[in-house]
Amino acid sequence: MGSIARTSLSCVVTGGGPAGMVLGLLLARSGVEVAVLEKYPDFLRDFRGDTVHASTLGLLDQLGLGERFARLPQQRERRLLMRFDDGAVTEDFTRLPGRHQHIALVPQWDFLNLLAEAASATPSFHLAQNAEVTDLITTAGRVSGVRYLDKDTGETHRLHAPLVVAADGRHSTVRRLLGLRPRAATAPHDCLYVRVPRAEGDPDGTMLRFSSSGGLIMINRGDYWQAALLIGKGTADAARADDAAWVRRTIARLAPYTEDRMAALDPRDIAALQIRIDRLDRWWAPGALLIGDAAHAMSPIAGVGINLAIQDAVATARILLPALRRGHVTDRDLARVQRRRQWPTVLTQLAQRRAQESFVAAGINAGDTGGAPLRIPQPLRTLRHWRGFPHLFGRLVAFGLRPERLTGPLEPLSHA
Repeated sequence: MGSIARTSLSCVVTGGGPAGMVLGLLLARSGVEVAVLEKYPDFLRDFRGDTVHASTLGLLDQLGLGERFARLPQQRERRLLMRFDDGAVTEDFTRLPGRHQHIALVPQWDFLNLLAEAASATPSFHLAQNAEVTDLITTAGRVSGVRYLDKDTGETHRLHAPLVVAADGRHSTVRRLLGLRPRAATAPHDCLYVRVPRAEGDPDGTMLRFSSSGGLIMINRGDYWQAALLIGKGTADAARADDAAWVRRTIARLAPYTEDRMAALDPRDIAALQIRIDRLDRWWAPGALLIGDAAHAMSPIAGVGINLAIQDAVATARILLPALRRGHVTDRDLARVQRRRQWPTVLTQLAQRRAQESFVAAGINAGDTGGAPLRIPQPLRTLRHWRGFPHLFGRLVAFGLRPERLTGPLEPLSHA
């Protein structure tokens, strides 16, 4: 359904990704009338991020959704090895506090469907799919709602609300309509996503391989591997040229167990993703707030994107709920959300940029022989010999720098 019967609510969320769906669920369970507008008819986009960390798993437990999430098809990892040409660095999750000593790799469409089903059980939640925001409504200089197109019927609708939250990703329509421009950092690489059939005898776990001849991440999807091959910035067309010969050779070199399946690889099934890291100086305008990738696009490094966006959503719900119940959200309220979430975002992006510079960029080479062996970068080369480092490294990845929990007015919402 691409439209909502109501013409006014307390909050409109644009974008039905993890941040938008979690925020909609939290607000609806708090009694706030909220609508989520998703411009696609479903959640079935292949190659979306799917790494769900312990911070998010704990949140699902608080919401009474932990058992339902556990039944989704997923790959659980208690340890991850980042393999270089001269050795490996371990992320160890086996000593994490709480119930979850692992991270989960789950198709994002399954995760979003779970959130949508849970939220739809609450009368104050409204979801419109195939509903594309086309303009903002303003009143006395403040955003006071949106205009959106119901792509099922071709009709345009108006939806009024004292708060519009943009969770519509790195190509945010709301951000563009507000005239906000993010500050971009250099990203030396893009990514090709390739489906590779799994075969008997293949390893079970996720593989992270960084080499002088390229970088490759292999995620076990049951009957196939979702392979993410790192390539030089803007080189996707060149990498796919000549019937994707370079792609075939590079994947076979970095994951030798796949060599016998490379001949069957269909170049039409190779999807390209442009990697970017950027951040808005200001995440809000009067009546509007931007969270997740709309406010700060993250690199796929360490799979933190989903979890950081969800933490934004939790902080947004907790901080803004009193104002939403009053029916008026001030600029000061919106600024509080940014102050809460800005520094973990800045530091996480800084760490991602350092990783890019130290081993991702060095591992991208479109030739067949590569350069000198890619060694484990400092300071990881030294720290990995400290016995507690794998657990500390795992904890930083699994929880982030500032994990958010349901506290204060949201605490009663942990029912199923």
